[in-house]
Amino acid sequence: MTNAVVQLDATIERLGLVMEPNGDPSEVEGTLNPACARTREGALLLYPRDVAAGNISRVGRVGVVQNSGGGFTAGRDGFALEPEAPYELRPNPGYGCEDPRVTYIPELDRYVMAYTAFGPEGPRIAVAVSDDGRSWTRIGLMRFDQPGMHVGDDKDAAFFPEPVVSPAGVPSLAFYHRPMLHLSAVDGRAAIPMIERLPFADRESIRVGYVPVAAVKADIGAILDVMESELVLSPDENWGSIKVGGGTPPVRIAEGWLSIFHGVDVIDNSGTRPKFRYAAGIVVHDLREPHHILYRSPKPLLAPESERERNGVVDNVVFPTGIDPRPDLGARTFDIYYGMADYSIGAARLRLA
Repeated sequence: MTNAVVQLDATIERLGLVMEPNGDPSEVEGTLNPACARTREGALLLYPRDVAAGNISRVGRVGVVQNSGGGFTAGRDGFALEPEAPYELRPNPGYGCEDPRVTYIPELDRYVMAYTAFGPEGPRIAVAVSDDGRSWTRIGLMRFDQPGMHVGDDKDAAFFPEPVVSPAGVPSLAFYHRPMLHLSAVDGRAAIPMIERLPFADRESIRVGYVPVAAVKADIGAILDVMESELVLSPDENWGSIKVGGGTPPVRIAEGWLSIFHGVDVIDNSGTRPKFRYAAGIVVHDLREPHHILYRSPKPLLAPESERERNGVVDNVVFPTGIDPRPDLGARTFDIYYGMADYSIGAARLRLA
């Protein structure tokens, strides 16, 4: 295991609005929380969650170009996924394909999309794969069948790009996930003291799941069979005290696997409904054994400041979901794509010293 990273000097610069709803019925309630990937030809694609009336979600497909004078041109190109599978559909409003993250995994020579399938049983983690980043094939829902694993509502999945070693010593594909608490029956202010009475490790936390890579190379369907899951990052008193969740897929840096995660805090609990803040920070994992955390931001790297981040469908939200390495702009430079207030998409440029 690599030694802990004591300090990681980082600066972040907002690049502004990437895209917002354009009036089409498929995104009337928002276009947000995009995955991103480079095609084999090097073109940048975003995969936003497009929300139609009734909170019905699709995964869009958008070609994005950064203009030389600043700003972005976003060319919508239909949908990567629309709700079709039984686990993405239900009679009641609020269903579909939500919050994708896309990782190209060279070991499989495929793009792998992890997304939240919201269907009859609630939110579950689903997987789709692609050869070119444009056309996608569903594999199914991930199976957490091993003894002691959480079975139920789960979100914020994203795959690591390279095989790693699991806690049991098995070469594996690793992925983030966030099992959810069953506090949905408690409304408004009453839920906050219940959560705050829980130990930090019992609040909604980031886990890393493991799927043996040999099985997946023999049969892509085996990517659904989770053999191990390890708690790696929990809320703490500094920030992200209510819950933390995965954000961008990890990328390799000299120190380890870097990812931008999100954390949630209460900023006002005086009214009938509490007000939360979603902010973002850095986590670095050991390259070989990612269940070992080497660094965690002591304070948020990115927090809601702009008008679009503070006011929207859900106020005070920055929600990172896509990361694009930019070696053309300098070593250790990355563009981060994130949802703003659950309505539109922004970008920021991260530079590491």
